[in-house]
Amino acid sequence: MPESRFVAALTEQIAYEFGASQQYTAIAVHYDDETLPRLAAFFYRQALEERNHAMMMVQYLLDAGERVRIPGVDAPRTEFADTVEPVALALEQERRVTGQINTLAGVARDTGDYAGEQFMQWFIKEQVEEVASMSDLLKVVERARENPLQAEEYLARETAAEAADATAPAAAGGTL
Repeated sequence: MPESRFVAALTEQIAYEFGASQQYTAIAVHYDDETLPRLAAFFYRQALEERNHAMMMVQYLLDAGERVRIPGVDAPRTEFADTVEPVALALEQERRVTGQINTLAGVARDTGDYAGEQFMQWFIKEQVEEVASMSDLLKVVERARENPLQAEEYLARETAAEAADATAPAAAGGTL
């Protein structure tokens, strides 16, 4: 049986989510190399979160009885001019993903895939939070451009341990 439009689009999104994870890992490594441990830790957490988003999509396909393909990803960007550039890239990426998620929800709706549409609702909510969080961080690193330790202080103050979201879809292999 041919793959539905929603399944094909979700499979493509899996690649985008793994690509985002790789990009956030590259950003974290950049900040680690600059001895900015809080910025590094923030982006390492973001990398795991994006990886888990991909795995949630994998689990959904498994649960739906669909064939799962894991697509390859492009290499991440690893060179940055300053401490602001990686966060600006991350915000651009989150805005792009928001558009992709909205398109996926639209494909599910247009094709009458109500389970797929319902599955995408959590991701829509998540993207609002992701864009807001990255927008705030960009404002902070822009103000702290000359003294990135101020961004480190901001993250120390503002980043509390987050509890797991009980409404999040299950991730294949569990959340690591």
